[in-house]
Amino acid sequence: MSANHTATIRTLVPHGGPSIDAYAESLFGHLPRSDQRRWARVYLEGLLTTSGKKSVRRLAAAVTESSTASQSLQQFINVSPWEWDPARTELARWTEHHRPVQAWILGITILPKRGDRSVGVHRRFIPHSGRMVNCQVAMGLFLLTESASVPVDWQLFLPDQWAEDARLRKLAHLPDAVQGRPLWSHVLGLVDSQAARTTQPHVPVVADFSGCPDIHRLAIELTRRGRDFVMAVPPSALVRPSGPLGQQNRGLVTAREYLGSHQAQRPRTVIAALPDGRQRHVRVVSGLVQMPSSAGGASARHRMYRLFTQWRPEGERPARLWLSNITDGSIGELLSLAALECAAGPTRDSLVSRFGLLDFEGRSFPGWHHHVTLVSAAHAYHTLFGPDAGLPETVGGTA
Repeated sequence: MSANHTATIRTLVPHGGPSIDAYAESLFGHLPRSDQRRWARVYLEGLLTTSGKKSVRRLAAAVTESSTASQSLQQFINVSPWEWDPARTELARWTEHHRPVQAWILGITILPKRGDRSVGVHRRFIPHSGRMVNCQVAMGLFLLTESASVPVDWQLFLPDQWAEDARLRKLAHLPDAVQGRPLWSHVLGLVDSQAARTTQPHVPVVADFSGCPDIHRLAIELTRRGRDFVMAVPPSALVRPSGPLGQQNRGLVTAREYLGSHQAQRPRTVIAALPDGRQRHVRVVSGLVQMPSSAGGASARHRMYRLFTQWRPEGERPARLWLSNITDGSIGELLSLAALECAAGPTRDSLVSRFGLLDFEGRSFPGWHHHVTLVSAAHAYHTLFGPDAGLPETVGGTA
C-alpha cells in the first residue's frame, strides 16, 4: 500500500482545538506503519472537507492531488489489517477529556444497502417505517454530553445466514471469533468495552429497545454489572407484577397490560427536566415488576425493576414504555433520563448526511469497522471543536 510519489496535501488549519494532524496522531498513532497513519489522516480529513457523497475517490481528491491516492485509500480501508479498538478507546477518552458525559446512549441504526454482498446485509422488517428493508443493522454507543452526543463504538449484527455460511464468511473476511449473537449480547459487548475505557465509571445507560423482543437478559446482565439503566421496552414484554409491599404475584402479564391495570400505581403528575434544561409537568403511571423466572437465576428473579410510561387519555396514541433498575430514585429523575435518548437521533442523521456513514464502498467486516471508526472520529472532531474547527489551506507534504 506504499505510495512512491510526492504530492501536495491540502490540510486543515484549526480555529481553536487541536490540529487535524495532532488529532489523527492521537487516535491512529498506534498503527504500526507510517503509511497507515498517513492514510488514516487523509481519510479523516476527507470526511471533514468533502461535501456530498463520501466516495473514496472524492475523499482522496479533497485532500491530495495524487492520481493514485484513491487506490491507496481503498486498500487502507478494505485490505490493510489494522485494529480499530485502540482508536475507539482514544476517541472515548478524548471525548471525556473535553466534555463531562451525562449518559451512554445505546441504539440500533438501520443502514439501507443495495445487493446482497455487503457483510451482514439481510431483509428486515422495520417497525417505524412499516416495511421490509434490505439493510445492515448496527448497534452504536454514543457519549452524551451537555451539548452533543458523540459516537465512540459500534457492533454489527450478523443474521444466521452470515454467521453460519462458510462461503459468506470468507467473502466478508469474518474472523473466526466473530459469531452471530442476539442484539442484547451486542449491547453488553459495547457496555463492557466502554466500562473498560472510561474515566467516568458511574454513567447510566439510556436506550430505546422498544423493537427488541428479548430485553429480560439485557436488564438482568446490566444489573449484575452494577450499571444503572433506563430503556424503552416493547409493550408485549412479559413482566411479573409486584404485589403490595413487594409481595410477588406469580402471573406474567405484558408490560402494557400491567401499566393499564389496577396493580400499577394510579397516574400522578411529576416534574421532569428536558435535555435543554427546561422543566415540564408530566402525568405518569408506574409500578414495580420482576423478570420472568426463565430469564435468570434465583437472585435475578427477585430483583425489582421500575416500569413506567407517560399517561395518555384513552383514544390517544400510547407513549413508550420504560424499564429501569433504579428503583430508589424519583419518577421525575427517571423521565429526565429517558428524555436523553432522543439526543442520539440528530447525531445519527448527521453521521449519514454530513459524514458518510452509508457511503462505505467495500463489503468486508474489517472494512466496515474501519470506515465507521473514521466516520465517528470525523464527527467527534467537528462536534467537539465546532463546524469551523478547520479550514482548507494548501501546504506542502507527501502522500
